[in-house]
Amino acid sequence: MTKKNPKITIITVVKNNERDIEKNIKSLINQSYQNYEHIIVDGSSTDKTMEVVNKYKSKIYKIISEQDGGLYDAMNKGIKNSSGDIIGILNSDDYFNHDALEIVKTYFEHDPTIDFLFGSVIKHKHLYGFHPWKIHWTFGFYTAHSVGFFIKRESQLKVGYYNLKYKYSSDYDLFYRMIVKLKMKGKCTKKNEILGYFDTKGFSSRVKYIDYLNENTLIRLDNGQNKYIVKIIHLLRYIKRIKMILNQRKN
Repeated sequence: MTKKNPKITIITVVKNNERDIEKNIKSLINQSYQNYEHIIVDGSSTDKTMEVVNKYKSKIYKIISEQDGGLYDAMNKGIKNSSGDIIGILNSDDYFNHDALEIVKTYFEHDPTIDFLFGSVIKHKHLYGFHPWKIHWTFGFYTAHSVGFFIKRESQLKVGYYNLKYKYSSDYDLFYRMIVKLKMKGKCTKKNEILGYFDTKGFSSRVKYIDYLNENTLIRLDNGQNKYIVKIIHLLRYIKRIKMILNQRKN
């Protein structure tokens, strides 16, 4: 059950991003809905990131700055330090629109039975909708993890933390457990209810496609999907990628 005016925890993971972190923080400070807490988990930045963060420390619920085991380890630290009713991720490259948290809290208030919400976002294009049946075949069943994903804290704790076995797509594993194994209930915002902007030059853009594909395949196998179907999906996605690269070279 979601109470009225729930507190929303926003977790921001950052390392050496003095360029974008201020815009990230300000996008929360300027929210129309103010019942939130901002947790920043810094991986011992060596640039001026922490100077910028400390400038706004009176507006930030908790600042953690220490060595970590990577992106998902940092997210787990944020979850463990959260006290909100709802948890969202906003990585340092990304930022919210003014009414993002108002939209989020309204969905959870109006339908107390939902466990999670996927919001409309601007990534490389306008992404919206939620298609859970696609989770067996592709990563494209939702909008975005950072900016677009919110989950009740009690539901997050049932699903568990991000599995540190996976370096690139631990969010996919978490979603698989959440949707397929635990059959949790989710919704998506309307197309025009854009929560914010996802920077396509962030972490995901630096991952080699083959590493990403191999890990996605491993996650499906680890979660009990039929190994023959998984191998076919792997092959088809690899062929599709090669065709895309060849077409780009032609153009």
